[in-house]
Amino acid sequence: MYNFGFEKPGTVADAVAALGAEDAQALGGGQTLIPTLKQRLASPTTLVSLTGIAEMRGVCTGDDGALCVGGATTHATVAAEAGAYPALAATAAHIGDPAVRNRGTIGGSLANNDPSACYPAAALASGATIVTNTREIAADDYFQGMFTTALDEGEIITEVRFPVPEAAHYEKFVQPASRFALVGVFVAKYADGVRVAITGASNDGVFRWSEAEAALSSNFSADALDGLSLPSDDMISDLHGTAAYRAHLCGVMTKRAVAQAS
Repeated sequence: MYNFGFEKPGTVADAVAALGAEDAQALGGGQTLIPTLKQRLASPTTLVSLTGIAEMRGVCTGDDGALCVGGATTHATVAAEAGAYPALAATAAHIGDPAVRNRGTIGGSLANNDPSACYPAAALASGATIVTNTREIAADDYFQGMFTTALDEGEIITEVRFPVPEAAHYEKFVQPASRFALVGVFVAKYADGVRVAITGASNDGVFRWSEAEAALSSNFSADALDGLSLPSDDMISDLHGTAAYRAHLCGVMTKRAVAQAS
């Protein structure tokens, strides 16, 4: 590690002001940033912790029925308090290990947008709204590629709003060492159709499987996916699994998710 300044503001306004300093970096739970600093892959002069901002913590139900999760809310809290959206609570309960779940935050995960993280699939499949200190961003517009989002420099995720579906489930094929998804599929059924989001598979990060969505919107059953498959061209290929293996897993995990949701 190396010397850097540390600030822990108590309000969003103070956090935004602190992030205006040169080379300042926001710090959520630190589950990605701290290892990055240890490897000297980043060297901010100041870390601005967001965990002391009370208005960014907690889970509640909005006036429109959506589940509202503060950006600084830990995975463990989501798992314990998101009962109004059982599939989201279950997703949070299986992120990493207890240490990660008690430190990592939903805002930090979505801001980082790791291509194998679980929350991006949950947000995209749910048609969630990413609320920042300056605007609201639809999930379909938010995720823009591996480790890339619509966030501007210094912009903070203050809340994530999840429309609660009629049925949903997240099915994850776990990479045992990291606990990330080798392939993870989140399926959410709403009155106007089904959304399917896949994480861990593509070089472009989380994505929606439109063909599966169309089939499931007509017939919400695993059988509706028979004959459907994804090309392996843009899939991740590494020591954990080939591109073809991940493409195959996408179909398998989607069927399992639908079977559990229905």
